[in-house]
Amino acid sequence: MNTEQSKPLIGFTCGDLNGIGIELIIKALSDNRILDQCAPIVFASNKSINFYRKSLPDINFSYQSIKDFSKINYKQLNVFNCWDEDVMISAGQLNETGGKYARISLQLAVNALKEGQINGLVTAPLHKKNIQSNEFNYTGHTPFLQHAFELNDVVMLMVASNLRVALVTEHVAVKDIASHISKNAITSKLNILNESLKRDFGVEKPKIAVLGLNPHAGDEGLVGNEEQTIIKPAIKEAKDKGIFAFGPFSADAFFARGQYQNFDAVLAMYHDQGLIPFKSLAIGEGINFTAGMPVVRTSPDHGTAFDIAGKGIADISSFLAATFECIDIIKRRASYDENHSNPLRKMSNIIIANATDEAIEETTEE
Repeated sequence: MNTEQSKPLIGFTCGDLNGIGIELIIKALSDNRILDQCAPIVFASNKSINFYRKSLPDINFSYQSIKDFSKINYKQLNVFNCWDEDVMISAGQLNETGGKYARISLQLAVNALKEGQINGLVTAPLHKKNIQSNEFNYTGHTPFLQHAFELNDVVMLMVASNLRVALVTEHVAVKDIASHISKNAITSKLNILNESLKRDFGVEKPKIAVLGLNPHAGDEGLVGNEEQTIIKPAIKEAKDKGIFAFGPFSADAFFARGQYQNFDAVLAMYHDQGLIPFKSLAIGEGINFTAGMPVVRTSPDHGTAFDIAGKGIADISSFLAATFECIDIIKRRASYDENHSNPLRKMSNIIIANATDEAIEETTEE
């Protein structure tokens, strides 16, 4: 394999056709420096790409159209043509068409990911209600990917530099959150998060903070007892397994006092508890990573932004961050797996190195 072909193949879904997904792709991938880091493959159609390219006349964007992965050009952006029919794009409009083709793009990209035809995936935003169908009955990308890869559990992990916030529950109605909080659910998330911090982010001994469910972490049972009956036992069980988990912490004070800076990751009990402080602190450059999968998938931390779709003003910061994080996680995983693939060989190398050092010391003493 030559140097070009050693670059990771990164797939990009188009998201809702009427949202900002394709605009983000055109803006972000028009920078040819990205081609030094990966070979991009966009799962969309030539006509949908060209529709949005016309609204961005100042951007120099070129691509090669393919329908066969053997035709990938490692020196150019590739568009995997997912459909040939003419599709009416209505930028900024919520309609069935946008959801249908978002689903086609996602399904073909995930199939390519499962077959090893791409090495990582960056998903553009979709509208969770609009994409619903007989083929897609999920509350978002995360549960869809969990089902597609037949996994018992995965973790929605928000990442921005060294700030990492994971969730026990994701897109669950507030009135139902407490019923989804269990000892098993928390320990499962902690196990996945701990391993991901090691393998995907290079943290040797992760420290994880666990937030409480209730205000002031329950105030010793005064405003809820889930901390006493569920969360603390889960933390203890995780510690017994060698996971450095701490808490439960009162969510408001934890972020307001900057305590998150003392930990490698935070496990929040529900969506808004974790994502409101995360998005406030990430300042537009946060990304969403699905931890616990055998493959790497990231996405920007925002939605379809119908209100600005087609206007050429979408901010690519989070999308670019998701792209680079996808590439970096692939590299860190490869390095981690190589270092842990043969512990006996690694131990032999340490013994040889120590023996060499002792020989050098003896020679020096003589």
